[in-house]
Amino acid sequence: MPQISSLRLLFSSANHHALLTSPLTPKPSLYLSHLFKIKHPPFLHTHTHKPCRLLFAAYSRKPKNIERPGSSSGSRRRSSSSSSNKENKGKSVMEESSSSAIAESVGFNKRRAEGKDKNDGPRKNLQLKVRKLNPVNTISYVQILGTGMDTQDTTPSVLLFFDKQRFIFNAGEGLQRFCTEHKIKLSKIDHIFLSRVCSETAGGLPGLLLTLAGMGEEGMSVNVWGPSDLKYLVNAMKSFIPNAAMVHARSFGPPVDSSGATDELFVPINDEVVKISAVLLRPRYSKVSKTTKEGSSELDDSLVGENLSAERMQSTAEFALKPGDLAVVYVCELPEIKGKFDPKKAAALGLRPGPKCRELQLGNSVQSDHQDIMVHPSDVLGPSVPGPIVLVVDCPTPSHLQELSSVHSLTPYYSDPSEQSKEMCKKVDCVIHLSPASVTCTTEYQQWMSRFGEVQHVMAGHQLKNVEIPILKSSARIATRLNYLCPQFFPSPGFWSLPQLKSLPSVSKGPSEFSLPASCQVITAENLLKFHLRPYAQLGLDRSGIPEITSRPKIIEDLITEIPEIVDASEHITQLLHHGNKIANGGSTTLQANNVVIEEPWLHETALPSCLEGITREDMEIVLLGTGSSQPSKYRNVTSIFINLFSKGSILLDCGEGTLGQLKRRFGIEGADEAVKGLRCIWISHIHADHHTGIARILALRRDLLNETPHEPLVVVGPRQLKIFLDAYQKLEDLDMQFLDCRQTTEASLRTSESGENKDANGSVGVQNDQKNGSNLFAKGSRMESYWKRPGSPAAAFPVLAMLKRILREAGLEALISFPVIHCPQAYGVVLKAADRTNSTGKKIPGWKIVYSGDTRPCPELVAASHGATVLIHEATFEDGMVEEAIARNHSTTQEAIEVGDAAGAYRIILTHFSQRYPKIPVFDETHMHKTSIAFDMMSVNLADLAMLPRVLPYLKLLFRDEMIVDESDDVNVATAAAI
Repeated sequence: MPQISSLRLLFSSANHHALLTSPLTPKPSLYLSHLFKIKHPPFLHTHTHKPCRLLFAAYSRKPKNIERPGSSSGSRRRSSSSSSNKENKGKSVMEESSSSAIAESVGFNKRRAEGKDKNDGPRKNLQLKVRKLNPVNTISYVQILGTGMDTQDTTPSVLLFFDKQRFIFNAGEGLQRFCTEHKIKLSKIDHIFLSRVCSETAGGLPGLLLTLAGMGEEGMSVNVWGPSDLKYLVNAMKSFIPNAAMVHARSFGPPVDSSGATDELFVPINDEVVKISAVLLRPRYSKVSKTTKEGSSELDDSLVGENLSAERMQSTAEFALKPGDLAVVYVCELPEIKGKFDPKKAAALGLRPGPKCRELQLGNSVQSDHQDIMVHPSDVLGPSVPGPIVLVVDCPTPSHLQELSSVHSLTPYYSDPSEQSKEMCKKVDCVIHLSPASVTCTTEYQQWMSRFGEVQHVMAGHQLKNVEIPILKSSARIATRLNYLCPQFFPSPGFWSLPQLKSLPSVSKGPSEFSLPASCQVITAENLLKFHLRPYAQLGLDRSGIPEITSRPKIIEDLITEIPEIVDASEHITQLLHHGNKIANGGSTTLQANNVVIEEPWLHETALPSCLEGITREDMEIVLLGTGSSQPSKYRNVTSIFINLFSKGSILLDCGEGTLGQLKRRFGIEGADEAVKGLRCIWISHIHADHHTGIARILALRRDLLNETPHEPLVVVGPRQLKIFLDAYQKLEDLDMQFLDCRQTTEASLRTSESGENKDANGSVGVQNDQKNGSNLFAKGSRMESYWKRPGSPAAAFPVLAMLKRILREAGLEALISFPVIHCPQAYGVVLKAADRTNSTGKKIPGWKIVYSGDTRPCPELVAASHGATVLIHEATFEDGMVEEAIARNHSTTQEAIEVGDAAGAYRIILTHFSQRYPKIPVFDETHMHKTSIAFDMMSVNLADLAMLPRVLPYLKLLFRDEMIVDESDDVNVATAAAI
């Protein structure tokens, strides 16, 4: 293909340059900032290629006629038709040797890289859905959207459904994936209510707002409601979400720091369809934690009790609340159902059939047509039926329970006749409890539950029963099939069985231990459980939509029936792995398993790189937690890579929404907690939401897990826009982290920091001074000294840099180095280099090198950084036939990613970050995959298995032989590609 030929030319020169210099130290003119500023970069002469000036012209011009995703020519076209068109066009391109031809083939979208692409700009106005309400709804129900119930990483969501309106309570991480899985259209949502404002309940909100903003030509917005601390979350999200998507975010209640208790019913929604009221819950007592930042506090449940002394109560009153402490009970009341109209009574009262009869049915009084009297609705209508009432209760701690038990706003909804007359009592039909089992199983909470009398209680707060039922059934099915085919690279999910979980001391009690009156009906919530509200004849529970438990044996049985050859393929892979060492060292065996023969053209590969000599299975493992782009889908989560260093800890490279849930699916509930506690660093490539919106949930969990243990804040390395988000978010929830700008971890900055570390206490630079001239550039009082101490200067990062270097040494790593790439402003890739080691005979063995591209077009910085990499993890968003789309979005095609790895001499290449237009497996040409692998969610690549990695690819094609096409049935929103 023509673009590949030009790409080879570019990378050959870039690689030649890399060989002449340090792999991560290209000349200054090679840095991304200079690509946009220097008109005539220095020549890099070689004996075979043209001057580099022509090569860099390719990166300074915007390609012509870029077809953008969603264009009329069709962004979902197949590679066969696209490739043929490109090949015909490419014949003339190959005949040209001008810089314009190279620019056309290996270009990038300069305006997007600079953040000036109009297609990426925020819309000033987003359509707010205004629907014509239907006061006589034929169907209405509440439904559990069990986000996080199998992994217990987020609070479940609740859907309140009407014919013309939809309400969602809470939007935790994974909500989009769950709704996509079960075909629940989020575009129909009108209002989102938060029961608390924290990562557990709102982690999925940023991604959801961005998805809605990208829908259709105009984009959509939605009403977001929450307590007064919602403003902190909104301010944080403004750092990367267009303001137009959040103009309808509204809070209720007094500020969290206001004095005095609040016992007031707030009414955000009150129309002819539903009245939604909110009751605020504040924890009665909290104390300032020594481990948190100044001004924040943590709940102290030890202060809660039935018999507090007056002195102790007075002392606890001094403890201030913090944002994130507020919880909400929502009361949803449907209008009463009017009695049946009696035309005989209307005629007897002198009414003619017509509009007045309709007014009476609507509840309005009218003047009689033949008599001098007013006719009231009660005169002609049968007895009315009270409208159903549903409560959504979130009582997160025992501290909140004290408030819940005494709040007077809920008194009308209790059935206790001693507190009010029966005429004033509002009968509640269903109470959905989002409260955790640690609260609901207390005697005090169950006493409060019993005050509602005969009511259906649905326990939805991380109930133990649900851990056996995978929420994402499609993803779990593929993971099981992959595990059957190749357990070495696709370990079985880390879920525990229910008996195993019950044996764990950390697991809370289950609902079976409730001791409530017989009139109270208590059930455990399950995914898609409904409670019907209308029609009234169907009032009650509906379990028909609850998914069944899909067992592993059943999935495997279906797989073998569908693809009988898979049995032989699995045995063949086992043989390959068994003979892997022989093959990796130059063997030429062609293995056969029964009737399956796989010719392996790359069996004559050279020996293992020296860094893998004597490698063990406890050295390093790459776990691909999320391998999709833009937005979560039912098959692929968004980007996150877990570098498992086993006993030495771990590092996260990018952290898209749902990363915590993926960790729990891979390692189990307990194992994921250990993985989070063992994190050494989180590195974020750029500010796009599919790469960072899961970080708050990870940091919040780590804070809680290590609360009672002495520990250091976690180092987060990312672009400076990420710091804006994290600083704003920490006003809501302490994240216990230290931030380091990616710019401060480039090789040039690290060299500067090493120089600065030699400064003495007076601000002078010891060995770096110009001793010959007797001058001191950074002398006390000099202009450079004030610059050096400025917050944005390299010196300001020295303490965190020193901390990061120490952490890396403890983890057995020599360096973490960021380098700029071409995607959007402040986009980076990263190099992880392990320290050299010595074997038992005293031989020095070089450390392995992992390079992650982030999101990027092919560029010299990436080639130079990847020189000699053990593993290059490279984005491959588009297939080979979509080069123009890749250029428009500053992404790479599959073939371009492989060319980068080849040019850099990488030993293995792992392709990831696939467009969601490829739901299960991307389109690729196997001819060029001799050292490359396709990534899947939960794929785990141990260093000890690297030699065998590419050999699994033919079997993956067998597993997905009927699915390597675009799944048009999936609701892939191409318009949201602007966010990737």
